Amino acid sequence: MTFSVNQLEEARRALDAPLYADVGGDVDVSFEFSPPKSEKAEEMLWQSIETLCPLGPRFLSVTYGAGGSTRDRTHATVARIARETDVPAAAHLTCVEATREEIDAVAREYWAAGVRHIVALRGDPPAGAADYAPHPGGYENAAALVAGLRRLHPFEISVAAYPECHPSSADLAGDLDNLRRKLDAGAHRAITQFFFEAETFFRYRDAAAAAGIDAEIVPGIMPIGSFAGVQRMAAMCRTDVPGWLVRLFEGLDDLPAARQLVAATVAAELCRKLYAGGVKQLHFYTMNRAELSYAICHLLGVRAAPRRAAAAA
Repeated sequence: MTFSVNQLEEARRALDAPLYADVGGDVDVSFEFSPPKSEKAEEMLWQSIETLCPLGPRFLSVTYGAGGSTRDRTHATVARIARETDVPAAAHLTCVEATREEIDAVAREYWAAGVRHIVALRGDPPAGAADYAPHPGGYENAAALVAGLRRLHPFEISVAAYPECHPSSADLAGDLDNLRRKLDAGAHRAITQFFFEAETFFRYRDAAAAAGIDAEIVPGIMPIGSFAGVQRMAAMCRTDVPGWLVRLFEGLDDLPAARQLVAATVAAELCRKLYAGGVKQLHFYTMNRAELSYAICHLLGVRAAPRRAAAAA
């Protein structure tokens, strides 16, 4: 059974209904951040977290630099989310340039800090390396990392999925086999690499279902802050940047406000199409800024919880 959206039906519904009237606000969202590199960046990060937390996200995840280069900053950010917010914190953890004992120690530190959710990733090759190579004595891949984490504590574990194939995968079948190994090792869900067309996700979801994968697969959404930056990331992970998207952002390099409006419109339309195809969970790569993700969630009917009135004296 396919869930792909019929374009003519989609166009008819768009013409017949007010803007986003068919989106009921019944979407679960989560947000991803990177650990800050300066005091100013930390201030901006926490302003973003404070803005997005009232939307009631499922979790807030924090990335982990190659080879553990952001280990301390990631741990501090995740621990503060766990300590100071009501939203579950999810810590990224990779296999790169660390032994099993070192990675296990980091995972135990997260558990001790109250973190119960890990995003388990193989990780990218370290700077200067052309290809990934397992560290001697380390976890060889994400599936092994998932299994190791499950032996330590009953973590909730998310893993990565690649609608356009991981750069090191030979083909989609091999890529899906790798996803199945991660899920079989004990992962609870997969979060996808970003993509720009809804059909890309629907094709991948259908292929995963045909391969017998029935775990939750959450689309990863990248609101475009810097188009040049997104193009660089897309080239690294072999994400297709369609020509229509390039044309939409032409001439906006020096017009940040206009660029932000276009970015919100593009990402919200992608989310609306995903919703029309049955998607009720979305993960936003925020780049540590709240405005675009908040605006998109608002269009999707996700609203901040009303503030509680102060208690009478």
